[in-house]
Amino acid sequence: MEVGIFIYDGAECLDFCGPFEVFNTAKRFIDTPINVSLVAPTHIPVTTRGGMSVNPHYSIHSHPKFDLLIVVGGLHHKICGNHNVLNWLAETANHTSQCASVCTGIFLYAEAGIIDGKRVTTHWQDLDDLREQYPSLEVIEDTRFVMDQNFTSSAGISAGIDMSLELVKKRFGQATARKTAMQMDYDWPKYPNE
Repeated sequence: MEVGIFIYDGAECLDFCGPFEVFNTAKRFIDTPINVSLVAPTHIPVTTRGGMSVNPHYSIHSHPKFDLLIVVGGLHHKICGNHNVLNWLAETANHTSQCASVCTGIFLYAEAGIIDGKRVTTHWQDLDDLREQYPSLEVIEDTRFVMDQNFTSSAGISAGIDMSLELVKKRFGQATARKTAMQMDYDWPKYPNE
């Protein structure tokens, strides 16, 4: 399984570190190899919202074919105006069996025009903006994540861990998700979503 996590300047650290840790921990309990990689607009290190410098594994111009693509949130306004990124996202999502967003990463998918009509969520502070900017979306409040067919979106920051555990559960079963959460010393599900 190839998991790609898209990061960019201004990305929230836990938005990508949380899912990165979930999938890397899950592979301890299954026979299926899981490769988790960070993808950025270029190979240049990304500076996160908190000032951490992160080296991406790949750029949008050269990466493996993903089974799951996760787009993270953060200071997303500038990256939402990058047409190269939006074109890449639309093309890549079209050939990826499962896509997901953490926090305001949903805005990139929406701006790329590839989730019209979907049920989605985002950080509580950005729900109204998402509704106003993309009226074709059905925006859901008061939930950690929303699954709509092959697209999953989560609320803010730490909710990406819950979402990722749910994606592990969906693909590898409840027992693997539970072992993963236990190994991470993470109280899951902290917030019932079923």
